[in-house]
Amino acid sequence: MFGPLGATLAPYVQSSRTLSKWITPVAHWYANASGWRKYGFKYDDLLVEENPQVQRALGRLTPAEKFDRAYRLKRASQQSVLHAPLPQSQWTPESEDVRYLKPPVVDVMKEEAERFKWDNAIVERK
Repeated sequence: MFGPLGATLAPYVQSSRTLSKWITPVAHWYANASGWRKYGFKYDDLLVEENPQVQRALGRLTPAEKFDRAYRLKRASQQSVLHAPLPQSQWTPESEDVRYLKPPVVDVMKEEAERFKWDNAIVERK
């Protein structure tokens, strides 16, 4: 799948027990080493907002999700100004780092693909 979420090999890796056993620890290490959790971000907070699909998906979030996202962005901006990550007690735990924006983005992409099919439908008269 290509788009704002990029290409993914996750379904293939998850379907293989051996690959999953080897890749999962590396993925967890990489997520922790990249540092977004130290600033209170969730993974989906890092998606590029200028992408039209992401813009439409952000409009579909609930008011609570919008508030939480804005709070995380403002808090991380403040910590960036201070040149220091959050205290470790405020880091985003791995269990809370869920993909809250992926389902709406995937829905938007499916709708665009369906709209493209209907816009380019060829009608033949008999």
